Amino acid sequence: MIERVGVVAKSRLQAAGPHLADIAAWLRARGVEPVFDPDTAALTRAADRISTADKDRLPSEVGLIVVLGGDGTLLGMAASIARAGVDIPILGINFGSLGFLTEVTLPELYPSLEAAIDGTADIDARMTMKATALRNGAPFEERIVLNDVVVTHGVLSRIIDLSITINGQLVTRVRADGLIVASPTGSTAYNLSAGGPILHPRVDALVITPIAPHTLTNRPLVVPGATEIRIQPHLDGSRDEVYVTFDGQFGFPSREGDVIAVCRGDRPLRLIRASERSYFDVLREKLKWGQR
Repeated sequence: MIERVGVVAKSRLQAAGPHLADIAAWLRARGVEPVFDPDTAALTRAADRISTADKDRLPSEVGLIVVLGGDGTLLGMAASIARAGVDIPILGINFGSLGFLTEVTLPELYPSLEAAIDGTADIDARMTMKATALRNGAPFEERIVLNDVVVTHGVLSRIIDLSITINGQLVTRVRADGLIVASPTGSTAYNLSAGGPILHPRVDALVITPIAPHTLTNRPLVVPGATEIRIQPHLDGSRDEVYVTFDGQFGFPSREGDVIAVCRGDRPLRLIRASERSYFDVLREKLKWGQR
């Protein structure tokens, strides 16, 4: 039985205010303590009567996290769960415009929440990726991501030069606007927009997709999930800017000689889904398949 539930809403999402108060009351009526992050608590009129914990501390203090917002809000909370090193499920309620991850609708909120609390919810184990940035051979940044790692040019750069190796073997050297390494979950994000394939979440694989490659023979590549992918930008003393971003939540400018290593994460993210909707139902709804 879950005794405490964390609740996080998209920053400044005023429309969530009334729902947050209702969620808190609903949880208390069932003997479950709601715990909001401070920014979420501020969206309610009863902030002084709600237990709070910051987003990095929240995953360690609750047995479930409910996110109200879009996919970006859920990705940010997934990163906090990864940093905390805990294995708790996350329920995404869609307040965004698309919502591949926050697929549960407002009418489905309470049935989904009740199933999560009593342990009968349908939970997908979504592969995560561990991305390590190395400079002069030493790690200087490590992130756990759910969707993708993206290497791309800066505002003033037109095209960048990248080497790709898999398990120490050279794959290719590509000139493009950038490169995406996506998980199956991330295959419906930037990867899809860049022409990459959709991977079912249960497929144990990663996809490497060039962004607007200079040579049209550079196509997306699907590789086993157990492989290590290394990407090295080649600046060659030019003024080109290369940026590395993780799930669109964090990034840094790359320097000559930097290497980005990406592999499967040690622990999947447990994502609660609506029991009445399959993955293909979500794809049809979000991508408008079959509509005329």
